[in-house]
Amino acid sequence: MNCDSSVNMTLAVVGATGLVGSTILKVLEEHHIIPYTLFAAASEKSVGKLLDFDNKNIPVISIQDAVNLKPDYAIFSAGKEVSLKYIPEFYAAGTTVIDNSSAWRMNNNVPLVVPEINFNSIGNKTIIANPNCSTIQVVMAVFNLHRRYKVTRLVISTYQSVSGSGMKGINQLRDERNNIPPTCCAYPHRIDMNVIPHGGNFLDDGYTEEEHKLVNETRKILDDNSIAITSTVVRVPVTGGHSAAINVEFENNFDIDEVFDILNNTEGVTLLDDPTHNVYPMPSISEGKDDVFVGRIRRDFSRDNSLNMWVTADNLRKGAATNAVQILEKLLSTHHHAIL
Repeated sequence: MNCDSSVNMTLAVVGATGLVGSTILKVLEEHHIIPYTLFAAASEKSVGKLLDFDNKNIPVISIQDAVNLKPDYAIFSAGKEVSLKYIPEFYAAGTTVIDNSSAWRMNNNVPLVVPEINFNSIGNKTIIANPNCSTIQVVMAVFNLHRRYKVTRLVISTYQSVSGSGMKGINQLRDERNNIPPTCCAYPHRIDMNVIPHGGNFLDDGYTEEEHKLVNETRKILDDNSIAITSTVVRVPVTGGHSAAINVEFENNFDIDEVFDILNNTEGVTLLDDPTHNVYPMPSISEGKDDVFVGRIRRDFSRDNSLNMWVTADNLRKGAATNAVQILEKLLSTHHHAIL
């Protein structure tokens, strides 16, 4: 949109005081999406706090008060239970909601959206789900390859930063690194100098909730339930940026140079692949940026039509806040809202 004027709409950011919520406010400013009125909503314990937005102090209000104000749009980042409780109320008030939680992602009536891939799936829906952070970076890396060669199988191993667990994860890592007894623990084991193969609750089949999200959400976004997908989620002692090793099997053979060309021309993807000069994606590169970074691309010689790649992205930005703001940006453009 890239305008410096106010946008003629009202917007509530629910969960505005959290890691993702504060990043949403930052990305809104960067994208020059300044609502005519912004409502910053959070839990009762945060009501009355002042947040900086567009060089103004915005007071935090309760979520119920935000509902009663009937904003045009709301971006939620307050967890599944809050979304399940309050989004129906916003919906009834006529608000279009973009939700970062897992509450609505697999609902057949709710589009699960990465704007570069399937924005058109929104149609006239007014509850829109933002995918899981790791899912977003995986589908960004493979969707154009899927269109060209048809993906038949994905083996995904993620290396997820502690920021994916909110401030609890960051604080636990920092306390452990400073030899301070953690005040609260996000993980059942030490995370500093360690990796933990555990993301979300374990289910009866031995997989975790996060691993199931990667399977189910990827199929929904790519609109192809025939893709065989298996995943392993690992938490690593990194404060910002998720990584994923992805093994892709295609129905059709591919030309490796064409793969590079496709990725190099994929919107929202930055190709970093020059291993002879130690150039490849890393969380330290992707942190603070909106693109998904792809590299270490090479043919898998153990299986026909198979490829390995390494992907990193900032889980707070493209993995959450930026993707939600991009959805809002496209909605504003599509709905032809006036710029004051």
